Amino acid sequence: MDGLSRRNMLKAGGALGALGALSAATPAWARPPWTWSPRGSVAGTGEGADPRWVWDPEADPLVASLLDRGEVPRVNAALRTWTKNGQPLPDGLPADLRDFMERARRLPPWADRGKLGTAVEFTEKRGLYLGVLYGLASGMMSTVIPHEARAVYYSKGGAAMKDRISKTAKLGYDIGSRNAYQPDGEMVVTCVKTRLVHAAVRHLLPKSPHWPDASGEKIPISQADMMVTWHSLPTTVMRKLTAWQVPIPAADSAAFLHSWQVGAHLLGIMDEYIPASWDQANAQAAQVLDPVLEPTSEGVELADILLGLGSAVDGGVLSKPVLGAFTRFLLGDRIADWLRIAREPVWDPLLRASWGPFIAVREGLLPFPGAPQAYWLFDEFLRRAALLYLSEARPISIEIPETNRPS
Repeated sequence: MDGLSRRNMLKAGGALGALGALSAATPAWARPPWTWSPRGSVAGTGEGADPRWVWDPEADPLVASLLDRGEVPRVNAALRTWTKNGQPLPDGLPADLRDFMERARRLPPWADRGKLGTAVEFTEKRGLYLGVLYGLASGMMSTVIPHEARAVYYSKGGAAMKDRISKTAKLGYDIGSRNAYQPDGEMVVTCVKTRLVHAAVRHLLPKSPHWPDASGEKIPISQADMMVTWHSLPTTVMRKLTAWQVPIPAADSAAFLHSWQVGAHLLGIMDEYIPASWDQANAQAAQVLDPVLEPTSEGVELADILLGLGSAVDGGVLSKPVLGAFTRFLLGDRIADWLRIAREPVWDPLLRASWGPFIAVREGLLPFPGAPQAYWLFDEFLRRAALLYLSEARPISIEIPETNRPS
């Protein structure tokens, strides 16, 4: 595996694609009235309110108060020491924040430990695919979700994209870790901290001198926005794996979905908006994700930054043109053209002709002794792409922002 550790592979799974998880996703597009029924959710019931106008009524006033009281630096310093799910909350936290976090860290009553274990096994078997899909399908897709791209651009993290991606990469690693939701894991911690970040951005971004005019919105990161980001990750990944005809047992597919359902709950998405099945996920995505994709100047710039960061990895297999060709292959000509990704005369036709047989050979569905050089290149791409944006020597700390983008 050329030194590829499972930790590195899974961290990369959140790298490019993690733009969404910690991003200030804020689509407020005009679209038909909300029709998805809460009967299709994990809750099985709910008010059915349009999620564009629902935010996080518990976290939002709390974090706004922390910011207004000037307590965020002290809170961030204390929370740097809170890294494991089962670890007691650190001393020195304000009482109202401590009470909230104790509630927010609990797994939902419908969480199934058996399914979560199966999800880890699925990630271990399909981790190389997941790394590429989280990155070049999910991650690049986030740059053509207009208000998500604009909010990422104008919030504090937009000025330091590699740092932002390294933090969001943590979600991709944590959700696939064997101990993700166990006391010695970190997924719960990552989600709760991210929920606090989202609440801070809701308070800060409307005060930006740029974001309100660019977005046309008053408050970012609605429940709908978070679901758009959610669909850009597991729903998009499963759509691609299905299209590639990767054989996935039903139990594995359901477990992968369940791990993301639990993650959605911990991130502050209300249970009535979390799809209960892949059929319901696809139906919801068709309403909230698929119709909103279009280019923005901010998204084009972010996409160029992301591809540039990827091409900084040693080895020509991950050059910017190659990453661009894979983006075109995964997301299609329309999105690639929106992002001003040049067509590649070698890689574009090579991917179209050879990717399907490569997957079949790799999955043992098609015997192919002495596979051609293109198959080796694809496999090498999977391995190298899974090493993107890693910083093993530097701890990753998710912290509540106090400002918007300074420039």
